[in-house]
Amino acid sequence: MVPFSFWTQELQLVPGAPGHGSGPALYWPREQALLVADLHLEKASFYAKGGQMLPPYDSRETLERLALAVRRTGARRVFALGDNFHDSKGTERLEPHAAGMLGALTRALDWVWITGNHDSRLGSEAGGTLVEDIEVNGIALRHEARPGTTGPELSGHFHPRLIVNARGRRIARPCVVHSGNRLILPAFGALTGGMDAADPAILKALQPAEEIDALLAAKDQLLRYPLWRAAA
Repeated sequence: MVPFSFWTQELQLVPGAPGHGSGPALYWPREQALLVADLHLEKASFYAKGGQMLPPYDSRETLERLALAVRRTGARRVFALGDNFHDSKGTERLEPHAAGMLGALTRALDWVWITGNHDSRLGSEAGGTLVEDIEVNGIALRHEARPGTTGPELSGHFHPRLIVNARGRRIARPCVVHSGNRLILPAFGALTGGMDAADPAILKALQPAEEIDALLAAKDQLLRYPLWRAAA
């Protein structure tokens, strides 16, 4: 895990599995809380309804990785920052193994679902507590960054990825986007794509800002890549 400072808090990036395309989780030691964004559970079964057949194990894989992050950090709370299911009916399609995993996690932990644009009508059958947004220790937790926010904020929604060209190769890695008082987490789900972290939509969502960076964990180091700087 890679520690870094945010606002008045110490946080830790929890890297994903090696070779896995999904993003890291965020651990908040003071709150004993694990934060993840954009799980998009049951995305494969959603596409299957429309005839696009995908391996139906994305929820199981995502929940296994999440359970591993809980064990690794010792977290007692989980905040899932929206688009937790790919649609609000996703809980009805969970296969028994994944449903059992999710039930065990939500019973064992203080679990808070923050609703997103994909699962705005998510019901209580998911377990845990359901909210639109929440403030924890002075930091706003919501699904989508709110333009104009000047206080500390953690969100998801955009699935940011740092995209660079190196030696003729295009490399894309999930990253956290940081603007001083605000963080956008990458998608944690097993079947999620990504948006260029320097996309104008992300930069606009984080205004006002003096600078915006991409943060990645490499072994025990935090790597920081500049994405945008205000004109002097």
